[in-house]
Amino acid sequence: MRVLGVDPGLTRCGVGVVEGVAGRPLTMRGVGVVRTPPDAELGHRLVAIEQGIEQWIEEHEPELLAVERVFSQHNVRTVMGTAQASAVAMLCAARRGIPVALHTPSEVKAAVTGSGRADKAQVGAMVTRLLRLDAPPKPADAADALALAICHIWRAPAQNRLQQAVAKHAAHASRALKGRTA
Repeated sequence: MRVLGVDPGLTRCGVGVVEGVAGRPLTMRGVGVVRTPPDAELGHRLVAIEQGIEQWIEEHEPELLAVERVFSQHNVRTVMGTAQASAVAMLCAARRGIPVALHTPSEVKAAVTGSGRADKAQVGAMVTRLLRLDAPPKPADAADALALAICHIWRAPAQNRLQQAVAKHAAHASRALKGRTA
């Protein structure tokens, strides 16, 4: 599975591509940051993010985008910018028919480090170790994007089994209900 992780942000939008399957060593295929000038008009910044993500999708042909789920912070401006960048990433994926998975920051930290409260340095160190890199990707947004991709690859099999079990239960319940009304 090849996953493009996106750590959304208006000034720095981290992107990272990881390939592999759960239980096997993973491989980094690319990592970087889509940057926009903080003083540029919002619309132009969003277009720049779109163009950057489109370029990453075109170059790496991911099977899925793993995007950080926006969570409430105290700084509403930061949340809005993150949400807008996140929406651009989801739009780019939807336009190409690529599935999107959303993961919370604590979910990603727990998957990669074992603790949902890990700091940026711990995440960077584990990404470096898991992908057998010489040094942590810089800036932290790039490491976070790789962590999102790793998290999804590791969690996707369990999530798929859970979804299948829920669908099977729903189908069984529906058949049972139809049997009672017939």
